[in-house]
Amino acid sequence: MRLEALRSLDILDTPAEERFDRLTRLARRLFDVPIALVSLVDQDRQWFKSAAGLDVRETDRDLAFCAHAIHGDDVFIVSDARHDERFADNPLVVGPPHIGFYAGCPITDMEQRKMGTFCIIDRRPREFSKGDIEALKDLAAIAERELAMVKLATLDELTNLANRRGFMTLAQNSLDLCSRHDMPAALVFIDLYRFKEINDSHGHMEGDRALVAFADTLIDTCRSADIVARLGGDEFVAFLPNANQRAAEGYIARLDEALAEHNRAADRGYEIQFSSGIVEFHPERHRGIEDLLQAGDALMYESKEQEEASRA
Repeated sequence: MRLEALRSLDILDTPAEERFDRLTRLARRLFDVPIALVSLVDQDRQWFKSAAGLDVRETDRDLAFCAHAIHGDDVFIVSDARHDERFADNPLVVGPPHIGFYAGCPITDMEQRKMGTFCIIDRRPREFSKGDIEALKDLAAIAERELAMVKLATLDELTNLANRRGFMTLAQNSLDLCSRHDMPAALVFIDLYRFKEINDSHGHMEGDRALVAFADTLIDTCRSADIVARLGGDEFVAFLPNANQRAAEGYIARLDEALAEHNRAADRGYEIQFSSGIVEFHPERHRGIEDLLQAGDALMYESKEQEEASRA
């Protein structure tokens, strides 16, 4: 669960960012240390989003002081690594960067899952005062807020689904996995039917309520591996890994049934309805998620025109 949350941030192996580098530069000056890091602990490695005073971007998790730090809730301090039985023979102590002192404060996501640490390293042993601990916690809290901003940048504020930016990254990663393992995949492009009439007749607050209700229904009817998003306005999308056309049609049938039940139970004076277009992934025709979106959008509009003609 922690690793899934970390990877959902889509921050691993991304370029350095000034908002994190500013914090590690400040930490070096504040504590008079040669190295300060924003470290994220992955399955087999610790990866540095910011590494002031260190040339490498990652180390093995087995060697990582930060992998110990994330098991606690307070600042993890090693005053003299060379005489600490846990770390005395660690290659990072006996060799570069020659860690003599380490202090790391866990940093968490918005659900309080530990993603990594904000840490400082000295090449000589030293003591760490109560004031130093509080200062390191303050810097870690700022780093946490920056991580939260990374997450929020990929979420739709109203529905808490992925937004377009988040979807493009998550779905492309899932599509790449399907391609590597020769698994089928399908995309469903969804547009709410006559959503403008809900806004016009019942007000925008009620329109927002309808969008949230539809988003919740999308989540309730999808599998755990499916990726659903609000692209904007009344447009939604679902990417279904390991699913062919028939499986996607089954998903739409479940969604239609669940939405009909919601409409009966909610009794809001209107019905939430939708049009959809299903695209099955074919590597020879689709280069990536963007191609699937365009094809799904076109098919959805064809379906919408046919529905409007039949309802006329």
